[in-house]
Amino acid sequence: MSILTQEHLTQLFAGDDADERAARWLEPLSNATDEWQIDSPQRLAAFLAQVLHESNHCRNLSENLHYSAPRLRQVWPARFPTDEAAQACAGNPERLANKVYAGRLGNGDEASGDGWSYRGRGLIQLTGRSNYERCGEGLQVDLLGNPELLESPDGAARSAAWFWSQAKLNELADAETGEDADQAFVQITKRINGGTVGQEARVALWRKAKDVLGVD
Repeated sequence: MSILTQEHLTQLFAGDDADERAARWLEPLSNATDEWQIDSPQRLAAFLAQVLHESNHCRNLSENLHYSAPRLRQVWPARFPTDEAAQACAGNPERLANKVYAGRLGNGDEASGDGWSYRGRGLIQLTGRSNYERCGEGLQVDLLGNPELLESPDGAARSAAWFWSQAKLNELADAETGEDADQAFVQITKRINGGTVGQEARVALWRKAKDVLGVD
């Protein structure tokens, strides 16, 4: 049985509606962490820190693809080498997703629509047809046919816990306290993010979660 309580989540969530979100997310997060053995205060603290950062405290369950033309040129300079090329996708999330994710992550070409259908969703944003397929098999649900399931609290939480397990992040979260734990948390971020974007904020959440959950 999960050690997570609504009071824990209320303390961790940011915003005036923290109580309401804590009530909504307690059962999905408790069930998901039980299912994938994220079952100690140490594991739970690391998991919550990462998913809260990735999802803006469980507010954002779908990738934000609203970009201006100048920002598109900064983020994807190879795909948008000119202002004209960028302008065609600026303010058009569906067209952008189909372009930038085409032919990657198991997706078909731009015309297939896979980029939009399998855009980043969930508490740890699952992206791409092949990842949706693998996760669906792991959760025993049809995510290829129903990708929007990852935008529900249950689907978002379960997919994040599934990813955590597949990436063997429990083993890293089990690291002893001190420098070993700090280095392990960096590795957790890299496996989730591909780098260390937002690491300072992730660490702050991790320290708060450890305090809330009573991790020494």
